[in-house]
Amino acid sequence: MNTIYFDALTPEAVRQAAEIITRGGLLGIPTETVYGLGANALNEEAVLHIFEAKGRPQDNPLIIHIPDASWLARYCEDVPDAAYRLAERFWPGPLTMILPRKKLVPLRTTGGLETVGVRCPDHPVTLAVIREADVPIAAPSGNTSGRPSPTCASDMREDMDGKIDAIFDGGPCRVGVESTIIDLTCTPPRLLRPGGLPLEALREVLGEVAVDKAVVSLLKDGEKPKAPGMKYRHYAPKAPVTVFTGDPAKSAQYIKDHLPETAGVICFSEFTGLFPGHIIHDLGPVGDKAEQARRVFDALREFDHESVTEIYAQCPDAAGLGLAIGNRLKKAAGFHVVEV
Repeated sequence: MNTIYFDALTPEAVRQAAEIITRGGLLGIPTETVYGLGANALNEEAVLHIFEAKGRPQDNPLIIHIPDASWLARYCEDVPDAAYRLAERFWPGPLTMILPRKKLVPLRTTGGLETVGVRCPDHPVTLAVIREADVPIAAPSGNTSGRPSPTCASDMREDMDGKIDAIFDGGPCRVGVESTIIDLTCTPPRLLRPGGLPLEALREVLGEVAVDKAVVSLLKDGEKPKAPGMKYRHYAPKAPVTVFTGDPAKSAQYIKDHLPETAGVICFSEFTGLFPGHIIHDLGPVGDKAEQARRVFDALREFDHESVTEIYAQCPDAAGLGLAIGNRLKKAAGFHVVEV
């Protein structure tokens, strides 16, 4: 397959991209979080091609993307008031809500579940394509399953060139980690995946929000994931990763004292000078979690092009975006974590 590349937001590019979606093709789409691998969410065959292109397990549900909250009632049953309050506050933006599906949303899209994840992305390209196609777009991250998510078009090209119809280059993703997923079908609402919207912001609107165990550990065999990113090893480079938590200065010193000669390091900006002779990727300053979120997948992905046998990574605390950054690092490590 010859993958087409769109590099400008023009009416003709949007028309062609929407045509790919409506005829059942696969389109790489930019969002504020990461690049997605999109298809018509209502077309079972097109959705199957997503799983095939990614090598994704078919019990791993997909998120459907819509242009605004008025579309919720098209695809979801019994939409609660909480969903509209969250949408008014945070959409378009990095928030996915789990709601009961209407029957026109195929079970293949939902991973066999009677619920569906829905979000409104904050990117002009993808919003324009959805409106032009007039169908919701199902889109997991646009990487080979298990690998770090792509935060620019070139990352997606690395994994998907020749496998999909087109990629729409919308520039680098400004958030850098996937959307936060909240389950509104239970009481209290439950955080299934931390992401670009902090848990604290959800609690400001909803009050009590429970945190699913999958945020801090992998689901066991036989447990069915209710949302993407809950069950399988994700975000992983080729080299094994070990994550170090605790006080940043102490964890940096611990890594220095125990670092194998052939290991690479992901560390905060303040400590890059501690590891001469090692390949280092700067996660960003200790106090700037927004920058860490933008850099984390790039850091993991870049090691696949470098000669390291393992990766030692510092991890931020769990406040704010730190919960999402830490979740991605720990999943990349298969939850191999050292507390310093």
